[in-house]
Amino acid sequence: MNSRKITALLLFFCISVFGQQKLTLEEIWGGAFRAEGMDELQSLKNTNQYTVLNFDRASRSMQIDLYDYATLKKVSTLIDTKNHKELPMIESYTFNSKENMILLACASEHIFRHSFVADYYLYDISSKQLTKLFDFKVQEPTFSPDGTQIAYAKDNNLFVYNLQTKSSKQITSDGKKNGIINGITDWVYEEEFAFVKAFDWNASSDKIAFIRFDESEVPEFSMDLYNQGLYPTQQVFKYPKAGEKNAVVSLHIYDLKGNNSKQINLGNYDDFYIPRLKWTNEANVLSAQVINRHQNNLDLLFVDGTSGTAKVVLNEKDKAYVDITDNLTFLKDNSFIWTSEKDGFNHIYHYDKSGKLKNQITKGNWEVTSYYGLDEKSGTIFYQSVENGSINRDIYSVKLNGRGKKRLSTQNGTNSATFSPNFEYYINTFSSAKSPAEYSLNNAKTGKEVQSIKKNEALLSKLAKYDLPSKEFFELTTEKGNKLNAWMIKPKDFDPNKKYPVLMFQYSGPGSQEVANNWIDTNDLWYMMLSQQGYIVACVDGRGTGFKGADFKKVTYKDLGNLEVVDQIDAAKVIGKYKYVDSSRIGIWGWSYGGFMSSNCILKGNDVFKMAIAVAPVTNWRFYDSVYTERFLQTPAENASGYDENSPINHVSKLKGKYLLIHGTADDNVHVQNTMLMVEALVQANKQFDWAIYPDKNHGIFGGKTRLQLYTKMTNFIKDNL
Repeated sequence: MNSRKITALLLFFCISVFGQQKLTLEEIWGGAFRAEGMDELQSLKNTNQYTVLNFDRASRSMQIDLYDYATLKKVSTLIDTKNHKELPMIESYTFNSKENMILLACASEHIFRHSFVADYYLYDISSKQLTKLFDFKVQEPTFSPDGTQIAYAKDNNLFVYNLQTKSSKQITSDGKKNGIINGITDWVYEEEFAFVKAFDWNASSDKIAFIRFDESEVPEFSMDLYNQGLYPTQQVFKYPKAGEKNAVVSLHIYDLKGNNSKQINLGNYDDFYIPRLKWTNEANVLSAQVINRHQNNLDLLFVDGTSGTAKVVLNEKDKAYVDITDNLTFLKDNSFIWTSEKDGFNHIYHYDKSGKLKNQITKGNWEVTSYYGLDEKSGTIFYQSVENGSINRDIYSVKLNGRGKKRLSTQNGTNSATFSPNFEYYINTFSSAKSPAEYSLNNAKTGKEVQSIKKNEALLSKLAKYDLPSKEFFELTTEKGNKLNAWMIKPKDFDPNKKYPVLMFQYSGPGSQEVANNWIDTNDLWYMMLSQQGYIVACVDGRGTGFKGADFKKVTYKDLGNLEVVDQIDAAKVIGKYKYVDSSRIGIWGWSYGGFMSSNCILKGNDVFKMAIAVAPVTNWRFYDSVYTERFLQTPAENASGYDENSPINHVSKLKGKYLLIHGTADDNVHVQNTMLMVEALVQANKQFDWAIYPDKNHGIFGGKTRLQLYTKMTNFIKDNL
């Protein structure tokens, strides 16, 4: 009998004799169940190799290790921090185009969710020379394509550092805090268009395109920070709320040879956004995406880098809104790949360099979820989609002409891929609700596994002693006939003749997904802990969520919080009729948009839900930012009822059940204003409720013992009230 079978038998014996080991909040939030990954995995472009950032626990050092795709063998260690005592922990890294130098980010300080400043070190692989670039922290340093210069941002201005002269040239000078920003996005672009670096080098390294933000007329928001001092300090930043003034954006091109900058005349746009800019493969042709404030009319522009002339090569319109993606990819002939929902589902399209449609590459009543790239040698495109069920993700290949589609992944769950530069191999990352991340090397032509890399067996072995329940996926049909994806976690000793309380979790925001066949996270472990204590936990993705087509997702347009709340109430009614559910003990909770939803559910569904927890909720959409809110609701002036009829703050008089409201005072995203005014409305309605405020904590509410204390509070609230 082999050792694995002996181990399994011993585990079965222990569980049978001593019972199921109980999960604890201290274990869950102490990181006891972290899965191993392949951190900072990057494919090199010049060789058939990849790099991974590894951590050596014994020496407490970090290494960037180089591996060969064909053999998976480690070729070398490019840099080891134990050999460079002056180097702090490496947080991220980028290569120059020749891949003989590495830019290392260390000692970062976060600004907002994605943005940060950091110390940067330049490492020469051949000479093993390490140089700290600056005596100050900078943002988004980026190699020029020829590898001779690095563009970066500091104090809202752009600079270019010459690697040969070791000197910087300042290319903008009007940057000012809460006024002008050059080459870095403002708060709302960072949060809602999900990018920070608003500049790009052209292919010949002689021009830099950048977006300039004039936010001087944008209203300011301020937050008190307590910081343990005698007097609180104040953080003031520009935050455009729904219907308020946005930053005025303009597009510029700086010519390094001429040492001058020109503003691009984009055309007759009024109150618009520039959510993406990217140089094409032609060194003098810049692409820029311009979208109107309603975000339902997008133009892809090509700009001549010399004359500054701009022309529209593609227009995308939608009756609701157009999503912004990073899928725009230019091929060698400057034709381009584009993804669009224009036929009702997100698919891949191929356009020539003038913007004429050559071919719709993928078709069907399913969504493309990631575009991986094109092997131009074989004319094969690789992508990820939900064709095998909206809760799953699979890897596919298809010819550029749309023929010869092939499913490469074989296991049902969530598959993602990192391809070798020659598209001969890919590293497949697979997980499911029953399997933590598994990494394998696969053949890109057949999808066949060549070799296993990592399987997280130690984590599985550790979890085995807890004998945890699994998620049961199913489709829930409401009495109105809406078919919704759902999962449920039941106690391991589930007895169909007993009556169980149910805690429902959801997020429900437009295009989101919580019912997905991937590995469990810390919240899932918390749900399993609750199941060990006699609770059923369920999750339902209602209308408005993603990956089931544009109509399903956009049905909530101009009416956020109506149909989504109806679906959660209706789902709770269906679940309440299961013979093993105590319909008088159903609760619901959520964070952010989910907190907005759980608040509405306890108010509008006060005869269905006994309790609700809302963490960092929007309580009135008038308090939230312009880009996100107006994408789905238009402005308050245009759609007042869409804002007011579904904002929880206007329904406090309906509260009957137990309600816990939680927020961090330093939440720059969903401001604590939402909770403070909700509290005042509840007080004036003479409603009893519970609430908790976390000083100086942002939207994530974490740091030190914060998460442990927070989840202990929520666990106790559930026990006391469900």
